[in-house]
Amino acid sequence: MITRRAFHGIGLGTAAVFTMGASAFYGHRASAGETFEIVKTDAEWKKLLTSEQYRILRQHGTERAHSSPLDKVYESGTYHCAACNLALYSSETKFDSGTGWPSFWKPLDNAVGQSTDYKLLYPRTEIHCRRCGGHLGHVFNDGPAPTGLRYCMNGGALKFIADKSNSSK
Repeated sequence: MITRRAFHGIGLGTAAVFTMGASAFYGHRASAGETFEIVKTDAEWKKLLTSEQYRILRQHGTERAHSSPLDKVYESGTYHCAACNLALYSSETKFDSGTGWPSFWKPLDNAVGQSTDYKLLYPRTEIHCRRCGGHLGHVFNDGPAPTGLRYCMNGGALKFIADKSNSSK
């Protein structure tokens, strides 16, 4: 037998789905009216990306914590979008958040966009590549100074390019 509390919970959950729409559970690719410089069909993205990159960047997936080798890379360089190669983060803003995902306290200027996703039924600020719209991760208000922000990124959405001065060592 269903309890009154469970019945009301089901009713509220159903109402939330209809109020927010189905896209609320999958996040938004962009804020209303946002357009991207690079637009490809799903078939084109699937040819360009690995299955894991496609799942993260195009389907708003999340990799397992501690699964990306980029989490422990601390040499000098730049982190780029794995889909379109736009420079997103400098190694100078990377820090060890202990979360198991590459984390930064600030993106490069004009590198990322943000939107709200409700995938976990509460609003989170999603971060995406401003050029191709690829899902990168989320930003939280528990990072270090000077911004107090933690840009928690999926390593599978990034590619690291070491500074040339490092590669000659």
